[in-house]
Amino acid sequence: MISPSKFQDIASGRQRGVAGSLARLALRAASIPYGWGVGRRNRRYDCGRAEIVRSPAPVVSIGNLTVGGTGKTPMVQWLARYLRQQGLRVAILSRGYGADQGGVNDEALELELSLPDVPHLQNPDRAASAQVAVEELASQILVLDDGFQHRRLARDLDVVLLDASQPFGFDYLLPRGLLRESPTGLARAGVVVLSRADMVDQHARQAVRRRVQAYAPRAVWCEVQHQPAELLDSSGRRRPLADLAGQPVAAICGIGNPAGFRHTLCSLGAALVAWREFPDHHDYRREDLEQIAAIARQANAVAVVCTRKDLVKLRTPTIGGIPLQALAVELKFLVGERDFVAALQPLVDQAGNVQLPDL
Repeated sequence: MISPSKFQDIASGRQRGVAGSLARLALRAASIPYGWGVGRRNRRYDCGRAEIVRSPAPVVSIGNLTVGGTGKTPMVQWLARYLRQQGLRVAILSRGYGADQGGVNDEALELELSLPDVPHLQNPDRAASAQVAVEELASQILVLDDGFQHRRLARDLDVVLLDASQPFGFDYLLPRGLLRESPTGLARAGVVVLSRADMVDQHARQAVRRRVQAYAPRAVWCEVQHQPAELLDSSGRRRPLADLAGQPVAAICGIGNPAGFRHTLCSLGAALVAWREFPDHHDYRREDLEQIAAIARQANAVAVVCTRKDLVKLRTPTIGGIPLQALAVELKFLVGERDFVAALQPLVDQAGNVQLPDL
């Protein structure tokens, strides 16, 4: 499996020569049946030929137009906290991609750490999870994680995140590009959020906004950044971000968008002396830790820094005797927070009237 950066080199055209051209040609051919299948599935839902199940509790979906890291987890965290602040019983529903049989995946572990009072149900049949959440957990409102393409469960609001570094996935469907479906699917969105908006200038943000408005003219527009908050270790100890400034660190990650993580580290003034990226949802093994330790020692790194998504899988205070710390981030709205909250208000009101079972 190639790394996310290697794939982006191919998809973007940065890898030139015969090998790059042949790879793009093969991927383009493979995207044709994928596009046919996605289009056929969407038409079945659009025309009412595929069943849509409605939950008695309102559903807010957080999803992507593309594969890879767009910042869904920080958005899910922000939304769940906001809804809890309104006094509502919230449950998160997800497919559980990348989880071992009978277990939970890295995103679930991260959400459990940050939202201990919000149940998280993982099941490919999210309509069944919704029923469990309402009937057994007395949930009043449901957050559907990574749900934009999961159309079987009806939702009352679709929130779609676009990563500012590659919002339209090189304008190709998988596997030639990063698009899960055509950008015309944005017509279903009620809110469109440009994540990591601080990575691009105002001109680029406006260009993305104009294109989104062509597909979804009535959607609320938001811009957010992933603001570094603190450093964490496996025991929960916290350290200030200032500890990174000027320090030689090795960085590792197994996420969908390594460029965003790297950008954040550099913005904090860390001296990035070693870098190792793994595929999204990577299951770290002993040989991986040995390789990380070797490159960190060779580069004289004083710490190994990862994402919190990686830390919950690694669960170790050190790698090769070098401290392991995770960079915790939080969502900060730059544009549109008030409009987003206004779009949520009817669902908050509806959730307050949900008839809960006796527990």
